[in-house]
Amino acid sequence: MDALLTALADPARWRLVRLLAERPRPVGVLAQLAEARQPQTTKHLQTLERAGIVTSQRTGQRRIYALQPAPLRDLAAALNRLADTADQVGGSRATYDRYGLGLRAERLAAEESGWADGRSFRFHRSLTGRPELVWRHLTEASLLARWWTPDDLRVSELVFEARPGGRIVQEYRDAEDADGSDLVAGRAEGLVEDVRPGERLTYRLSPVLPDGGIAFTAHVDLGLKPTDTGTDLDVHWRITDSTVDSADFIAGIEIGFGQSLDKLVAALAADPHDTDSADTRSAK
Repeated sequence: MDALLTALADPARWRLVRLLAERPRPVGVLAQLAEARQPQTTKHLQTLERAGIVTSQRTGQRRIYALQPAPLRDLAAALNRLADTADQVGGSRATYDRYGLGLRAERLAAEESGWADGRSFRFHRSLTGRPELVWRHLTEASLLARWWTPDDLRVSELVFEARPGGRIVQEYRDAEDADGSDLVAGRAEGLVEDVRPGERLTYRLSPVLPDGGIAFTAHVDLGLKPTDTGTDLDVHWRITDSTVDSADFIAGIEIGFGQSLDKLVAALAADPHDTDSADTRSAK
């Protein structure tokens, strides 16, 4: 496939392919139609033949070249598969496009400081774990690291001190940036405000701009309620201190935190500790 793409990448060779798609032609005629010298045309045709795109045969004093359709169909099928993968419903490309729409709207709205103050976002998830288990996933750094980033990102630094006045640091990178050589995708710092184990957790968190300033402050309130099947989690985000540079961050809150919560749902569904606690309760 690499040889095929390399051969087709040259505009002069692509012109020859188009001419041969119409009918087989001799070298001399191809050179005339392509408005090129015959030695150059011969070299291009040899490259195409080595890549399997054309075939040739000698007829008297002339060499006739013809197009091989199969490699082009194989390439078209491979390109279609790539397009289908990128275009799949609910895939990464759909999220990218959705974020792009929000990004343009928020950038237009961000004309002056305070432009987004008072904006709020609400999230709800029904979780399979009991409140005590959900609380651990909300407050223990090792468990937070499993879900507290949007898709395609990974936690690279995390501090969460689950006490009033406790420090929060969240830094994340691209999930495929294994050695940390790419730019940091995001960093936020904040403080824990209210801690009621198994019931309520509130904190404020501010994304950090490249110059060290804050983009905005998010006041996050998480409420937990036990249910027959686990725990209902309600989350309320409220924005203050918004700067003009906060548009890119605010545009991603609904998508990004929603993806994080979906990962929390999956993490709790896979956590065996709640099964153990349920077995213990039923044995009493």
